[in-house]
Amino acid sequence: MVVPRGQEYQAPQEVETREDEEQNIKLTEILELLVAAGYFRARIKGLSPFDKVVGGMTWCITTCSFDIDVDLLFQENSTIGQKIALTEKIVSVLPKMKCPHRLEPHQIQGLDFIHIFPVVQWLVKRAIETREEMGDYIRSYSISQFQKTHRLPEDDEFMQRKEKAIKTVTDIFEVYKPQRKYKRQKGAEELLDEESKVHATLLEYGRRYGFSRQAGKTEQAEDKKIALAPGLAAAGKAEPCDEDDLQAAEELRIKTLMTGMAAMATEEGKLTASTVGQIVGLQSDEIKQIVSEYAEKQSELSAEERPERLGAAQQHRRKVASLNKQILQKTKLLEELQAKCADLQAKCTEAKKSLTEVKSYGEKLDKELAALETIESQADSSILQSLRALVAMNENLKSQEQEFKAHCREEMERLQQNIENLKAEAVENGEEQEPNKIIEQQYKTEKDKLQKIRLLLARRNREIAILQRKIDEVPSRAELTQYQKRFIELYSQVSATHKETKQFFTLYNTLDDKKVYLEKEVNLLNSIHDNFHQAMASSGSREQFLRQMEQIVEGIKQNRMKMEKKKQENKMRRDQLNDEYLELLEKQRLYFKTVKEFKEECRKNEMLLSKLKASSS
Repeated sequence: MVVPRGQEYQAPQEVETREDEEQNIKLTEILELLVAAGYFRARIKGLSPFDKVVGGMTWCITTCSFDIDVDLLFQENSTIGQKIALTEKIVSVLPKMKCPHRLEPHQIQGLDFIHIFPVVQWLVKRAIETREEMGDYIRSYSISQFQKTHRLPEDDEFMQRKEKAIKTVTDIFEVYKPQRKYKRQKGAEELLDEESKVHATLLEYGRRYGFSRQAGKTEQAEDKKIALAPGLAAAGKAEPCDEDDLQAAEELRIKTLMTGMAAMATEEGKLTASTVGQIVGLQSDEIKQIVSEYAEKQSELSAEERPERLGAAQQHRRKVASLNKQILQKTKLLEELQAKCADLQAKCTEAKKSLTEVKSYGEKLDKELAALETIESQADSSILQSLRALVAMNENLKSQEQEFKAHCREEMERLQQNIENLKAEAVENGEEQEPNKIIEQQYKTEKDKLQKIRLLLARRNREIAILQRKIDEVPSRAELTQYQKRFIELYSQVSATHKETKQFFTLYNTLDDKKVYLEKEVNLLNSIHDNFHQAMASSGSREQFLRQMEQIVEGIKQNRMKMEKKKQENKMRRDQLNDEYLELLEKQRLYFKTVKEFKEECRKNEMLLSKLKASSS
């Protein structure tokens, strides 16, 4: 078997590793974890397991944003010393990150995936948590920075509604603030207990508190009776035992307190001219209701002015009747308001549902527009223009087709009407044969025209379909970029495999040469050993043996000189190839720079062309 010969290959120092099925399973799980976390370099087949695992661990530690004083610089195909230093740094970082699992450098160097797997699992979990935290932090920071300089339409609407709401609440407070209706006279009797003072203050503002119904307070009721004015002795009998007596006593006490008060100028019992005009403007039912209320209030005021004429029970009955009537009115008003509220809630629900549908449809349209804009920005402008022209042509053809169909239907109706008229005339005149021939001839002519138009339309549709297929066959910029990435990855994999194969060939050549030289050396030593005793038997054979040994030594020296010369030639060739490689690297750098400048100029050219088209249009 003939193999290519190149420079001598020195095998790197290998580390003892465990190769069994469990180790391979753990390696597969580690690579799946790293790929799931976002370290996609673990998919490259040209990298060694050490580079994939250690690179993934370094990436996880860097992603965690942990404040450590260690330089975790990772590079592929490192030397043994660099690998040992990197593994020691990783092992020193893990306790500072509070990793619950312990790991030694020789376990990483020896690819002990059973002990590496829990550490990688913990690092991946920590990296994912850190990325989520940083994502939330960056999102909240961006929102706060946006809100400092910009405002949404909802915010402006809220500020407008806020001013209106504050004004409305202030007006409501002004309208419904407490109004004083009565004022205590200067010469009135002074109130002694705190409860009477509270009741008197509430009565000044038109508020009344009923009697207390709590059981077990008979002593307090007796104290209250003592503190009342002497009018109680005239109206009362024995100690009140039931609720009616307590209510009557409470009413009497309220009237006694009212005798010491004078009505304010804005008392609701006094009617002004504007109030009378409003009452007259209302409907008759409302006028009757207001008249009855006015009569009741007038009777109440007269009863308050003359408490000695009416008894407590009669006043209580009138009060109960008035309250019952008010309860009925308020109940009826509440039912009307509830019906209106239910109607408004149903309308509000329908409006919300329609608003939600409109919003969802709007969001869907926005997403589709954004997707179309991104596709347009990535695609070529010339292709887009041609596509727009074809779409416009297609729409124009569709509209023409619809107009033509409508015209054909109208023409068909007209012709059918003509046929009916001609048939009617033929029946009347008895001449049906000749018009039928004319009609059939016209029908065939129109049918031929329709067939020609259909053929023309089909041909135009085929042309449109061919153009659309041609447009689809042209790859977009994103597809070309993806193809380029895939070709680069494939090239890197092929290059790594070729390099590895070349190293194997070189190793084989070196070992083969070493084997040949060792075989020659063994044969020579065996020959010397076999002939040594015979050569030493006589002086002539001894001299001949020495001459042969000198010739062998001289041949070895010549072979050594040839190998030295070959070594120098290979070294010169290596230096020459290295110089050529550096020149090619410089050309590659210049090529990339030129391509970058060319892309920038193309972008400027496209911008100038778009500006020129915009100015010309």
